[in-house]
Amino acid sequence: MERVNRILNHDLFLECIKLNEEAERDREFCRHDMGHFLDVARLAEILKLRENQQVEDELIYAAALLHDTGRHEQYENGTPHEEASARLAAVILKDCGFDNKETDVIVEAILSHRQKEAADATGLKGLLYRADKQSRSCFSCRAREKCDWKKDRKNLRLIL
Repeated sequence: MERVNRILNHDLFLECIKLNEEAERDREFCRHDMGHFLDVARLAEILKLRENQQVEDELIYAAALLHDTGRHEQYENGTPHEEASARLAAVILKDCGFDNKETDVIVEAILSHRQKEAADATGLKGLLYRADKQSRSCFSCRAREKCDWKKDRKNLRLIL
């Protein structure tokens, strides 16, 4: 997990965390912070075991940590955050020692994490999509009624 720990200390990653926090300071709804990133990573690990998938832990954690890093750009200028996050991730991954093949797999998963088609995918792409969606506890959210997610997208029950 050495390369994942490099991500955690990477200047660009830390700057993105700060910018996301500033952009979401007054947000009542789900935030895109370290808690969310780690929830996604841990859920993806559980899903990997349940589904008996062979995906490296480092790839799961790298994708989970980086999948929403560009969220602040969506607030600032309308860039879809999966595109901004993928672009930022490619730079960070290279600096942290991930090779081109690993980077491509992680970037593809980040780009797909909002595409419904990824829901049934195997590998990192599917794990990231499902873990990201399951990470939200809409059933206990105080702002649930104000949320702009459609009711059928909200997590209103636990999924095993």
